Amino acid sequence: MSPTKKPSRPAGQVALVGTGTGDPGLLAARAVQLIAAADLVLADARVDEAVLAGVREDAEVVRTEPGEAQGSALTAASKDGRTVVRLLPGDAYATPEGLKEAEAVLKARQRLEVVPGLAAEQVVPGYAGVSATLPRTVARVDDSTPWRQLAGVPGTLVLLTTAGAVAKNAAALVEHGRKASDPVSVTVNGTTAEQRTVTATLDTVESVVGDLTGDAVLVVGEGVKKAEKHAWFESRALYGWRVLVPRTRDQAGALSAVLRSYGAVPVEVPTIAVEPPRTPAPMERAVKGLYEGKYSWVAFTSVNAVKAVREKLEEYGLDARALSGVKVAAVGDTTAQALIDFGVRPDLVPSGQQSSEGLLADWAPYDDVFDPIDRVFLPRADIA
Repeated sequence: MSPTKKPSRPAGQVALVGTGTGDPGLLAARAVQLIAAADLVLADARVDEAVLAGVREDAEVVRTEPGEAQGSALTAASKDGRTVVRLLPGDAYATPEGLKEAEAVLKARQRLEVVPGLAAEQVVPGYAGVSATLPRTVARVDDSTPWRQLAGVPGTLVLLTTAGAVAKNAAALVEHGRKASDPVSVTVNGTTAEQRTVTATLDTVESVVGDLTGDAVLVVGEGVKKAEKHAWFESRALYGWRVLVPRTRDQAGALSAVLRSYGAVPVEVPTIAVEPPRTPAPMERAVKGLYEGKYSWVAFTSVNAVKAVREKLEEYGLDARALSGVKVAAVGDTTAQALIDFGVRPDLVPSGQQSSEGLLADWAPYDDVFDPIDRVFLPRADIA
């Protein structure tokens, strides 16, 4: 009798994902797919919370300290058959911890996928309205920076530096031969809601960077001249505003996305929760009445009402056909769309004010000949 073999665990996978410079809209499409499929997400503390919006509800999210390599945690989770996503700011594979983690995963003979993130020198100038035209030279400022060589390069010069060092960097370029009148831009917190850009010339930039802090992208070149005119990102209508979004957690996303498109920083503060009734019997009787012919109309005044009725019908193994014998009214385009998504096209939507009053204004008078059933089902919340 041969020994029984233990079932093998499914193969796990590790994805090393760079989140770029801060704007979650710049994530690679593949990064979004991997985040949505992950069982475990190890996210560097510097990664924006908005990047985690696509994580599954049942997935585990662990925040890690900057600079700490997580090779052991990645390989252990992968060996357990889990799909693991490691999120690092910038281009993950170009960071010391990212490279160490990749080597650890490969050494453990685990599957590895790398999704690069956009680097600051690639995207920040464009977000600042600066055209970093070719030829273009990019350099990170440190103790060994070859200032004489950089001062003589043709075209656009992009320096990755800090706000506190900008004046010193500009002086070094002028000292080694760059024209003092060359236009220059300095951007901090690039592609984020805190982005700020100032423009000047090499000999005057010290006077405009005094209150800037943090990492900076310094651009020297002709493309800076139109920066103020082309500053599309920082000139949006709500740029820099912080806006409270008092909606249910699952409904805040759409409004937050619109606010972000206008430059605002949405702060989601759920003030209500949508829950089933504490006493389900009345709701159950009402929903059964829909397909048993006890109502002539059902009127929905919110997406939540549509969701509640739909879930109850599906709980009974029913679908949109259960409403075939009843007329349907809806208040508002989003409520109507929720019904359409369920497979029900409303018979009545207010032509004017989108409210209960607007619905009543368009409601046809009751006629006992054409409407022998004189009951209307109006599902709504207890605080509506």
